[in-house]
Amino acid sequence: MKPEIHVLGIAIKTFGVMFALGFLACGAVVARRLRELGRPVDWAYEIVFAALIGGVVGARGYYLLENLDKVKHDVLGSIFSGSGLVWYGGAIGGAIGVIAWMRWRRALELKMFDMCATALALGYAIGRIGCQVSGDGDYGISSSLPWAMGYPHGTVPTAPGVTVQPTPIYETVAMCLLAYGLWRLRDRVRPGVIFALYLVGSGLERLLVEFIRRNNEVFVGLTGPQLESVAALAIGLSLLAAMVKRGGVAALRPGTA
Repeated sequence: MKPEIHVLGIAIKTFGVMFALGFLACGAVVARRLRELGRPVDWAYEIVFAALIGGVVGARGYYLLENLDKVKHDVLGSIFSGSGLVWYGGAIGGAIGVIAWMRWRRALELKMFDMCATALALGYAIGRIGCQVSGDGDYGISSSLPWAMGYPHGTVPTAPGVTVQPTPIYETVAMCLLAYGLWRLRDRVRPGVIFALYLVGSGLERLLVEFIRRNNEVFVGLTGPQLESVAALAIGLSLLAAMVKRGGVAALRPGTA
């Protein structure tokens, strides 16, 4: 593990590096798709900036709400602390930021949601590389599988000799495959299908991986992220079901009303 690297005497967090690379990759995907849709490519910078601001605020705010007992004695200091970001909070905050931008640009349409869904999947995959390299505690439960590994030098280290499920690797692979699949389908399905498939794929991935992670159960044997994943799954499946109900499977193809 390498939580930080030193360049010219300056300590640089490896998670921060991957965080930045994730946004750059998202920007590249968005720029390519905007060009294909005949929209201004410069919008990519604006979308990434809106997602960055909204995402950081959402991720930090979500963390503070989840850990209110720990931070209530120093809320202001905790707001500006360098640690504590939650993916779902970031996704919600980023979505709000991007939707606000779409309304401002009068571009609030399903094709834009599809574009952002593909970028989100890729950005998440790259972000999990940062979790793996920094060993920030997102690894799984103890395991003796051949590929299990320890994180003794991580930001949240495992005990010496203990090996665990490398769940960040699982998530990176799964979300890379999802991003690739969504990108390949971008012109093969009607607007809205990509976004729905993203909700289903990302929700299913997180729901399953949580069974071998270390988060605490909060309701009916499920963790908080699993409950959120179930909600994403339900919304995605409902969207697909509504499209199919209106016109059968053919309603998922491009050119349908």
